[in-house]
Amino acid sequence: MTYSTNEMMTVAAARRLRNGAVCFVGIGLPSKAANLARLTSSPDVVLIYESGPIGAKPSVLPLSIGDGELAETADTVVPTGEIFRYWLQGGRIDVGFLGAAQVDRFGNINTTVVGDYHQPKVRLPGAGGAPEIAGSAKSVLIILKQSHRSFVEKLDFVTSVGHGEGGDSRKRLGLPGQGPVGIITDLCIMEPEAGSNEFVVTSIHPGVTREQITAATGWQVRFADDVQTTAEPDTTELEALRALEARTAAAHGQAPGEA
Repeated sequence: MTYSTNEMMTVAAARRLRNGAVCFVGIGLPSKAANLARLTSSPDVVLIYESGPIGAKPSVLPLSIGDGELAETADTVVPTGEIFRYWLQGGRIDVGFLGAAQVDRFGNINTTVVGDYHQPKVRLPGAGGAPEIAGSAKSVLIILKQSHRSFVEKLDFVTSVGHGEGGDSRKRLGLPGQGPVGIITDLCIMEPEAGSNEFVVTSIHPGVTREQITAATGWQVRFADDVQTTAEPDTTELEALRALEARTAAAHGQAPGEA
């Protein structure tokens, strides 16, 4: 089956979510990848959303954390305070799955503003629970489309800390957990280099060149010594993803592919 770069990105991200993991999910691309994982490789993954649903199993992708589909399909719903204090700060979240408007070479995230904070070019949705997820989850996965505007040398605003200034910066800041362990894009997969914690390319999606990745990255991106080629999506993954998107489009009155 043929597939798009967006489908490759979503499938590659879904594969990173191990079965049985407790995952704190962001809305948008993270939610799509996490729910694809639940429908394919990781049926026993426990999806938690900021509004309180635990074990959510939505049949369509939620429009927001307040979407009733999440509460209706969850094993239980608890107060938001319990989600953060007991589950997240209590060390019970295996993976935080986040999106971003900008990311830097150390996995720090901006979802606040593009441009000067006081006179921004674009005012973004803001932090939400992302800083706490990035700070307290045992590990973090980041998913976003790769471009020179989104993969930047310096963030316009640091909303959520990844590996700080690199090296042992995160440890010195007193943040628990591993921090970001993977950035999955429509071009490649990046992982933090041992020691420096700078993100380097470890897997390139089929048909993508190193030159494309370099051109779409705002810093001098480096490649691991043993770069792999990402496995193509299989029929089961693509059919599950497309069915999920079709159900979502029908439920929300969207055109196909907007979900």
